[in-house]
Amino acid sequence: MPHLRFGTDGVRGVASVDLTKEFVYCLGRALARVLGPDHLYLIARDTRESGYILEGAVCTGLHRERALSLTCGVLPTPGLALLAQEREAVGVMISASHNPWTDNGVKVFSLGGGKISDEQQSAIEDQLEQLLDEGDVRLDDMAAILNPGYAPGSADRYVAHLVDSLKGRSLAGLKVIVDCGNGAAFEVAPFALRGLGAEVTVLNADPNGRNINDGCGSTDPSGLARAVVELQADAGLALDGDADRVVMVDASGELVDGDKMLAVLAFDLDDQGLLAERGVATTVMANLGLRRAFATRGIELVETPVGDRYVKAAMDERGLVLGGEQSGHVIIGALANTGDGTLTGISVLDVMQRTGRSLADLASVVDKAPQVLLNIKVARREELQDAEAFWSTVSAVEQGLGDKGRVLVRASGTEPVVRIMVEALEPGVAAAQAEILRVALLDALGPLAD
Repeated sequence: MPHLRFGTDGVRGVASVDLTKEFVYCLGRALARVLGPDHLYLIARDTRESGYILEGAVCTGLHRERALSLTCGVLPTPGLALLAQEREAVGVMISASHNPWTDNGVKVFSLGGGKISDEQQSAIEDQLEQLLDEGDVRLDDMAAILNPGYAPGSADRYVAHLVDSLKGRSLAGLKVIVDCGNGAAFEVAPFALRGLGAEVTVLNADPNGRNINDGCGSTDPSGLARAVVELQADAGLALDGDADRVVMVDASGELVDGDKMLAVLAFDLDDQGLLAERGVATTVMANLGLRRAFATRGIELVETPVGDRYVKAAMDERGLVLGGEQSGHVIIGALANTGDGTLTGISVLDVMQRTGRSLADLASVVDKAPQVLLNIKVARREELQDAEAFWSTVSAVEQGLGDKGRVLVRASGTEPVVRIMVEALEPGVAAAQAEILRVALLDALGPLAD
């Protein structure tokens, strides 16, 4: 039986190959053992065809440990986090987020809707490993996977939360296109936007279990961009499979990513005197353009490792009300415990509505520096820290860039891959320097044989 490990956003794998129903059954048991069987466990899923059987498997594992579970059905991850918070429940989300339909995964929210702690995660992994090694999978259980009880009104409650987020304000007069990515928000996002008075056109809201994130949504907003221009919309929203992230498109079809949305929201909060500690948490991947925009405004950029769990931890530690990632995970602390793509989109549209400014105008505060990202497969990833010749090259590149660029190198935690990011203000420089680093890395660690 495959032994997957938790990453920065839960556990993921190929459905029925790595992430089997037996694995998820054991995970359900491990959750109940570590987090306790006396709590309510709320389960939700996105639209992948493997989601239903995995939902039943985790409920069966929880039941084996005498824990009560209810399913919310298809619901975005932030919707589950909200319900877990309101009902003092543990949340278990069956989703692989922006990955293709062939993958699936499990995210866990602790009591109150926050991400589980590192200590809880380690304990769950230990229990899971023990159960998998024991091979204690009750075949009679697996042959008759429980049909979990249903938590009625889950989607309605989440939609109400989204509408209430504007405190009576309206989006009337805004023409919006939302690309649901054939994912978990295919019903709730259009309902919420229409409930706020926007004129809404919906794309990719016909999930069939296999078309989630398939040439659509936040992973491919090109179709949305064309539609926004053709239909003369004010803005477009592109959600990923579980709708915890969003990217936007302005009226001319230009992409507005997480960096730019963070700036729009941060500047608006600052204008209202509501940006606590005058700081925003974001990751090491934040573009140089965002860093310069914040510096000009006197807003502190609180840097974290990649992963929204680290962003939220920094927000909690520093008392910040806003954080997010370039990828489109944005956490609006007054309204959510986790990234919420639909809520973020609504909040940016609200800024447009209140100020009378276009999305392009609002986002223009960030002049994005050219950024090159390389994912390089290497033979000896574990030798990265000791590769002196490579790090000498990194230092030389950094010195050459000075304050007009930066370099970030990090090894993947799960793959034989080293990621190199280079930014530079001058066009062409980032690509040229990234190629120098790629060659130096392969010289040091060797290419991975096919």
